[in-house]
Amino acid sequence: MSLDNALWFGYIAIEAALVGLLLYRRVWRTLPTFCLYCIWDVLSNVGALLITRFYPAAYVTTYFAQTIVDSILQFSVLVELAWSLLRPLRASLPRKTLIVLGVLILLAGAVVWPFAPVPGITHVSREVHLVMQLQQTTSILRILFFLLLAAGSSFLSIGWRDRELQVATGLGFVSLIGVTAVMLQAHETTASQFLHLNQVSVASYLCCVSYWAYCFLQQEAERREFTPQMQSFLLTVAGAAHSSRVAITESRSEKARKPGKP
Repeated sequence: MSLDNALWFGYIAIEAALVGLLLYRRVWRTLPTFCLYCIWDVLSNVGALLITRFYPAAYVTTYFAQTIVDSILQFSVLVELAWSLLRPLRASLPRKTLIVLGVLILLAGAVVWPFAPVPGITHVSREVHLVMQLQQTTSILRILFFLLLAAGSSFLSIGWRDRELQVATGLGFVSLIGVTAVMLQAHETTASQFLHLNQVSVASYLCCVSYWAYCFLQQEAERREFTPQMQSFLLTVAGAAHSSRVAITESRSEKARKPGKP
């Protein structure tokens, strides 16, 4: 068996074990989208291996569809992690806070998008460029999300035993390796170097799911409450956003009630 196949089969086997562990631990109750993402990743990787072997002509089309679904799920996982971080204050937050979090992360992706194209690749179609840019945008978002959580862990009252930071750490690690590998591959590399960079990327996924499996084997840390200062800040921001939304709604209602000008 080649090293490539060994890495892929090892990755799929460990992630399948991780899915079983997530279901056994009932993690789907608190992080359902993350569980769905792991299940999807196992199935999509198995499907990709089968298509590569039996229907190679359909691989490119399948890869495009897989990348789009994968990016949507990864975006949803980031939104879910951000929402999960606010557990201590959920009861006091407006009902649309989850939507606001999604919009903020989507805006961050829009800011990253223009800086995400892979340079130096001129021999592929526009569609391939867009797919690669989508992958890079999602990866950069995951890196930024992890850095933000790690830097603000003391303010958010989370540590390395909290699920949110554990999941974000794995995503950030894989993304950092993946972005670096793609940038190196975009420059002048030999076929051997290109292959080795691919192997490093797959190995990073294997390390990530192994890390997650280890984390979820451990008992989850009890979620700590936010500091009074952080609680006050978050509630103030949420209250300000709610007040602004109400003011805009009332202003539109008043304009609608005014008679039209002749």
